[in-house]
Order: sequence, then structure tokens, then C-alpha cells
Amino acid sequence: MSQQSAKICILGGGFGGLYTALRLSKLPWEGDKKPEIVLVDQSDRFLFSPLLYELLTRELETWEIAPPFVELLANTGVRFCQGTVAKVNIEQRLVHLQDGSDISYDRLVLALGGETPMDLVPGAEAHAYPFRNVNDAYRLEERLRILEESETDKIRIAIVGAGYSGVELACKLADRLGDKSPDRSRDRARLRLVELSDKILGTSPKFNREAATKALEAKGVFIDLETKVESISQDSMSLEYKEQVDTIPVELVIWTVGTRVSPVVQSLPFQVNQRGQIQVTSTMQVLEHPEIFALGDLVDCQDAEGQKIPATAQAAFQQADYTGWNIWASLTNRPLLPFRYQYLGEMITLGVDNTTLAGLGVTLDGPFANIARRLAYLYRMPTLEHQLKVGFNWLTRPVIDLLSS
Repeated sequence: MSQQSAKICILGGGFGGLYTALRLSKLPWEGDKKPEIVLVDQSDRFLFSPLLYELLTRELETWEIAPPFVELLANTGVRFCQGTVAKVNIEQRLVHLQDGSDISYDRLVLALGGETPMDLVPGAEAHAYPFRNVNDAYRLEERLRILEESETDKIRIAIVGAGYSGVELACKLADRLGDKSPDRSRDRARLRLVELSDKILGTSPKFNREAATKALEAKGVFIDLETKVESISQDSMSLEYKEQVDTIPVELVIWTVGTRVSPVVQSLPFQVNQRGQIQVTSTMQVLEHPEIFALGDLVDCQDAEGQKIPATAQAAFQQADYTGWNIWASLTNRPLLPFRYQYLGEMITLGVDNTTLAGLGVTLDGPFANIARRLAYLYRMPTLEHQLKVGFNWLTRPVIDLLSS
């Protein structure tokens, strides 16, 4: 009698989860020993999150950056299950979904990512807009449309957090809402970046930070450094600067600060750091639970060289490659490989057709950097079929736009 195939359950379909599943599907499994692989996500679509900003400026369409899982996983042998995880029973090796169904596993992958905490400031949950997924982008798009169609003289927007998300949003929105005249004097938009620390892009290379500062200044974005948000209401927000609180009118507040581990992960009896992130070995295995692998935003990870791994899409992309390999190795009696992180630099979009990048000894900004960013992200898209569809659309769209104008 043949031995029953192993079951691998992957929770979360972001960069960590989806790319782990795709990696597993391509590895050489002997005969009938190929495991059953199930990918679980509450959404029906994968999100290529670094390109989410382009939805607001209509540079890209939803299908390009958020293809359906069933399309990406076709012919891979990976089964997709749309559902929300209610609980994980690590003793019985069962995943309980909110619809009442259960999924058993021999290997479990935790790749649920993080959540944007909206309860840090009074009024934020009720009145501020997060920007983390496609639904957030749709909700923000609807609010922007209403403001653009209104008769209000000024559209005052505050973006809380001057990290990557805040800066990229500010630049994209400035281009969407701004007048195209050189002095931008007739702009309806009044954009404001609110940052608690003393500089924008605190962890960014100097070249990118300086390029971003110039872009924000050119687009007329106000930057409030060392400023704390005290509260947010429907049409105003209170800011504290040097122990003085001022209340300013706003039509829209966008919240980009913070990442919180999901409640499902918080409930698990694992060793965690002060931020609630799971501590894992360099092979991406949860401490004292070698059958469970974890990666992405929810882990506290150091690689084989002792490097602290950042919670970025770039890191999750690389972790997925090792996680897939190590699950395969653990099921085929092969040695596991310690994760080795390779920093490839960073790219920040600074508006329509403008990007700054720094890494691997190269610094570049402007339209050419924007082309490099597009090509790099095209290469990282999850399947060759999707890469070809998106790449063809990017090549032909300028011609179609020119013919239709």
C-alpha cells in the first residue's frame, strides 16, 4: 500500500504565500509522492502591492496588479481555497476556517502578512482611510472622485506617515489632483505629510530621500516633521508640534502608519518579539515547531549571516524561495538551506513617470528610473503567462492611446 501524500497548507496569498506555493509546484517530487498543496486567502486575488499606487493615477488597471489566484495557479497542482482563517490548532494540525470547514496539514506555512492598526489615534478608525489592499484603493478612489466632482475650492488631504507608502501616495495624488501649469498655482489640492520623526523615509538611502524631498517640494506637498496626530474627526484633525496643538480642516485623511500581526497569529503559543512577530530560525521554521514555516511581515528573522531581515516585499519574495525549498527538503530527507538575504536596493515612485532607485552601486531617478522599476516588477510578477500579458499591454497601450486621441 502506498504511503499517503503529505499535505501542505499555506495561509496567506501575498508575496510570501503565493510564491512559496509556486516554488513548491515546480520542485521535483518523486512519483506519487507529490504533496497536496492548498493556498488559503480571504481575497480571490493576489496583489502586487508595490504597484497599488498606480490604480489611483489610472496608470495601471486592476487585472494587471491583482490577477485572480485561480488564474495564477492553473496547471500548477496547487488548490486555492478562498476563506478566512478563524483558528489554527497546532496540536491536531488543523486549520479552522470561519465557514466551519477544516484543513489538515503535515506542513503549515504562515504568510498572513500584517494589518494596518487604525486604533492608535482617536477618530482614525472612523474617519481615516487605510491604503493596503485593492478594496482600500477602491474606497479611496470613490472618496477622491466625490471630492473632485464637488464645488469645494480646495481639496485638503493629510497623509499620516512619511515612510514609503506615505511619500509615494503624496506624489501620486499630487500628480492626479494638481494643475499642470509650471508654477502649480491653480492646484485645488493641498497635500500634507505628517511624520512623527525628524525626517521622511527614515530607513531609505540618502539619494532616494533627497530625490523624494525634491519631488515633494516641486509638487507643493507640505511636510510636517516631528508632528504627532492627536485626533481625527470627519472634517478636521488635531496635530501636536512642540507641545502646541493645532486643529486644521481636512477633507481626507489617509493613514499609512504601522503594521500589526493578525489576531490569528497573535493567538498562537509561539515565541515572539516585542512587536508580536514570530521568531523563526534561519531556515524559516518556527522555534520548537519545525513542521511550521513562517515568513513575511509576521516574522522576526535573521538570515545565515545574522542580518536582521526587513519586513518588505523584496524580503518576502526571497524568503518564499527558501521556504518552498526547505519544505520540499524536509519531506524528501534532504538538508535544509539557511536563508541568505540579498539586498537589491529600493525603488520609490515619485509620481507619474518618475521614480528614484538606489542599490547595487547604482543611483537613478526620473523617467529612466521609472522604466527600470516597471521592468523589475514585470520580472517579479508571479507567472510567465501573467508577465507576458502585462508586458504586451504595457508595450501596446501608448500606441492605442495615441490612436484614440
